[in-house]
Amino acid sequence: MIFISLFFFGFFFSFTGSITPSMLNMTAIKISLEKGIEATKKYALGVSLVAIPQVVIAVILTKYIAENPTILETLEKAGIVIFIGLSYYFYNESKKGKIKTESRNAKKESPFLTGIILSFLNMFAIPFFCGIIVVLDLFEFFSFEVFPIFFFILGTVLGTFCILLLYGKFAKSIQQKTGKFTKDINIILAILTALVAVITFVKLFI
Repeated sequence: MIFISLFFFGFFFSFTGSITPSMLNMTAIKISLEKGIEATKKYALGVSLVAIPQVVIAVILTKYIAENPTILETLEKAGIVIFIGLSYYFYNESKKGKIKTESRNAKKESPFLTGIILSFLNMFAIPFFCGIIVVLDLFEFFSFEVFPIFFFILGTVLGTFCILLLYGKFAKSIQQKTGKFTKDINIILAILTALVAVITFVKLFI
């Protein structure tokens, strides 16, 4: 029973945690508009696979977080630098022109590799999973045994993949309904990553 419960919790929290606009799902829209749904699937797979080591690290950190709270603080400080860099990158990309939906105008980089890199650089994933695990453990819904953790990871991977795939699948509808919001997606990504850096800075130093 705990296996099914942890699978559900992993799926639910990874899915709902990525519903609001973020660097990862905005990039899914961008890739879908540029390269199509198949490329979006590869991107989503790359992002989802990185969730495996992120959850494993979160499980390990959760055991020691009360004794050494500076671990997450260090990760968040590193995240500030990374997101500032990403914001600058997306801002420069926005100067090169708006998104082209035709596949012949798509860039050559691998969507799968893009997913891996962006997911790896997402420093907030580990603190997020740490928080979820702490809450689940508090209510005795979590187990630190190997198989329960495996099912939690499986649910997390599938939840992440599904939400990114949905963003990609409905990218054109989102573009039509929101107009300028997705016409220059790189500006949106630059703003989002900059906001994350600012919020983290405020949280840590003010």
